[in-house]
Amino acid sequence: MPPRTRGGYTSDAPRRRPTGSERRRRVHLREVDPVPDPDPVEHPQHDRDETEEVFEGAPGGPIDRSILRSFHKHVAAKIWLGEDRAPLKLVNHGAKLQLWELDMERSRIYETVQRSGLAPLTSCSHRVASRPMLSAFCERWQPETTTFHMPFGEMTITLDDVASILHIPVTGSMISFPQPLRVDDANALLVELLGTTDVEASRETEQCRSPSVRLLWLRDHFSTITDASSDDDIMFATRAFLLHLVGCTLFADKSATSVAVVYLELFRDLSMVGSYAWGAACLAYLYRQLTTATRFEVRQLGGYLTLLQAWIYEHFPEMFSSPDMSYTESRPRALRWRPHVIPDSLQSVRERLDRLQISEVCWEPYVDHRAEHPLPDIAWYSGCLKCGQVVEPYHPERVLRQFGYIQTIPPRPFTPPRPDRSILLEQYWERWTDHVLTDQSRGRRCHYSGSGESVPEYMAWYDRISHRIVQPPQLRSGFTTDARSSLPSHAASTSDTRAARALTLLRLVISGGREQSVDVFWGALNEAHGILAGSDETSASHSTPSPAPASHSTPSPATLPFFSPATFVYPPAASDDPPPLIVPPPPAPVAPPAASGPPPPLIVPPPPASVAPPAPTLDSTASTTVYVRAKRKKKT
Repeated sequence: MPPRTRGGYTSDAPRRRPTGSERRRRVHLREVDPVPDPDPVEHPQHDRDETEEVFEGAPGGPIDRSILRSFHKHVAAKIWLGEDRAPLKLVNHGAKLQLWELDMERSRIYETVQRSGLAPLTSCSHRVASRPMLSAFCERWQPETTTFHMPFGEMTITLDDVASILHIPVTGSMISFPQPLRVDDANALLVELLGTTDVEASRETEQCRSPSVRLLWLRDHFSTITDASSDDDIMFATRAFLLHLVGCTLFADKSATSVAVVYLELFRDLSMVGSYAWGAACLAYLYRQLTTATRFEVRQLGGYLTLLQAWIYEHFPEMFSSPDMSYTESRPRALRWRPHVIPDSLQSVRERLDRLQISEVCWEPYVDHRAEHPLPDIAWYSGCLKCGQVVEPYHPERVLRQFGYIQTIPPRPFTPPRPDRSILLEQYWERWTDHVLTDQSRGRRCHYSGSGESVPEYMAWYDRISHRIVQPPQLRSGFTTDARSSLPSHAASTSDTRAARALTLLRLVISGGREQSVDVFWGALNEAHGILAGSDETSASHSTPSPAPASHSTPSPATLPFFSPATFVYPPAASDDPPPLIVPPPPAPVAPPAASGPPPPLIVPPPPASVAPPAPTLDSTASTTVYVRAKRKKKT
């Protein structure tokens, strides 16, 4: 039987190994278009920008999808089409860090942590994270550009933000692993670097069902070791503490209870821990967590949320922040804010961001912080960030306004290489000084500090390639014509149906938050009152406006924007607010009587004659209960 070749065909010739030139040609053919252009006259060559116009636009933008290629899978595309997603579940371990503190009895462990550059993480982590705020910003994250797409342009978390907010190193060796860790390798690593037995390591990874260990397990086994313990135990406890620290902060995953054992390899040589670019790895990991959370079916957000939340506080201080007045610039900027859960709903935060103006952004929040921590040069690095198997692009040229420069139209974002090409990535990162933006690429500085200027053609370009508004106008404030028509009918006479209709109505309006006008709330309460009272007065008022009393200026329900019968109209702007309450002027003062002559006599009116109340009868309009009580009172 003739031998079968690799392509599935048979040949009489013996099989031979391909030469090096043949292998190179084979790789080259896979990279180019397999169908060459047969007629270059009829199909001339175009530039890259023209050929990418074939991408169809998405509802609500982008018109040109050559940049946001995967937008059809984005949660913002689903929201625009009427589907909604609840606020994300957040993985935040700020409270767990306080369960393992390094006191004076553990000074040797603390000294090693200080030299590692990770000591600020023990004190700057936020214990509280706001689900509506972080979920709304996650809906604006675009994976292709690794930036937040705001109504006026792009913004992102830069290496300068990481250095200022966390005070951890952003330069150094890239955190890289040759391959994903298997469970058997994880068990061997636990035995070697933490001093556990094979049985303990196997039991723990088996309980986690992955090459991971629980944070609780680390605390239970190593938090009791003090300076009085042996040197080996102190070394094991130091590695366990650092693994616990990065698992609660920089590399918090969505398991919410465990940390990957692969990071333990970084603490093999404790004297080299401070040589890693922890800030760059943290940023790459957070980028990937935000990218994953942009998919509609994802319900959870991991990563170091203190970094994301503090970044929002720094750049949008008038909207969300609550500053700590005792803060000093020598500490990390994460400690400048008092984290709190905003009372607004996710719907309200979406609409606030949709209405956000460029003047409401603090573009350069670290001006007062530069004396302690100057702008690092690596913040201008344009390339890839890596954390293990995670590789994410970093584009400072897309957010020049955050560095005080006029924003220009940036070049196309590049696709990051595969994680298995770690050698090339490490070489690229080691020569990061050769890949920073030049003065020509940065352009001109803004005329005024923090003005957020851009070139005139930037917004026209941004309108075409971006999805600026997340919430569609017909779905704002959580109240739509379809939602009203889906409520139970007024004709239903049962109290349960009326209560369900009223509650549904009020729930839709409350979800719009406190930014709505008073007319919207007044109209909803008026209709809910009519539903619960069982009358059709409110529904009749939709077609026949009832005249308002002369002493009040409150508009009738028919004139309210909330009760538009055809389509929902967003609550009016500040210029269309309801008219102010008319307060009558105070009465004119009465002149006192003249001093001459005796005062007039005081006239006391006679007391009113007592009138006997009418006896209750069966024909009275009072209820039967009132009639019985009156009759009993008469007998006594």
